[in-house]
Amino acid sequence: MAAIQLTEYTKTGPLVKVIRFATETLAGIPSIIFGLFGFAFLVLFMGFSWSLLSGGLTLAFMVLPTIVRTSEEAIKSVPLSFREGSMALGATKWQTVWKIVLPSALPGILTGIILSMGRAVGETAAVILTAGSSLNIPASIMDPGRTMSVHLYILAMEGISMEKAYATAAVLIILIFVINSLANLIMRKMTSNMAA
Repeated sequence: MAAIQLTEYTKTGPLVKVIRFATETLAGIPSIIFGLFGFAFLVLFMGFSWSLLSGGLTLAFMVLPTIVRTSEEAIKSVPLSFREGSMALGATKWQTVWKIVLPSALPGILTGIILSMGRAVGETAAVILTAGSSLNIPASIMDPGRTMSVHLYILAMEGISMEKAYATAAVLIILIFVINSLANLIMRKMTSNMAA
């Protein structure tokens, strides 16, 4: 929605330039900074403690700028003639965006989401500061948990079991491969459906 607003509804001006600059800056911030922000704001100030909610919100803050920027670029890449043709046929601005622009930009938007998911899955620093590193299976989103990347880090750095560390790394690699393969398959199907 932010990308749609920035590309389709706002006029280029100083405020839009500031928002784009801020988004680009946030996309380049190291994840440990997001982790410290999540720890200070969500865990301490908001009182969520170490929990899946704190970890999930921190990851959302971390990947949102990347999704906004890639979505914005995907929407900008849709030819102007598509918009003009739709509006010439009597469609409203929102109908043009919803029925013409978004379907055409969908592969680029999905690419941004997939890249962001890959960053979130492999994240360790931000998650260990906000979701904790509990071995217990969480019963609710307010319980602490341990992601596979944090588990791998603890196994490898503390020398608990290198065999289990390698096994965890293999599962992580396979998981990323499966996510990327499914995303590519979905993108190919959507692109072929749009072409048909």
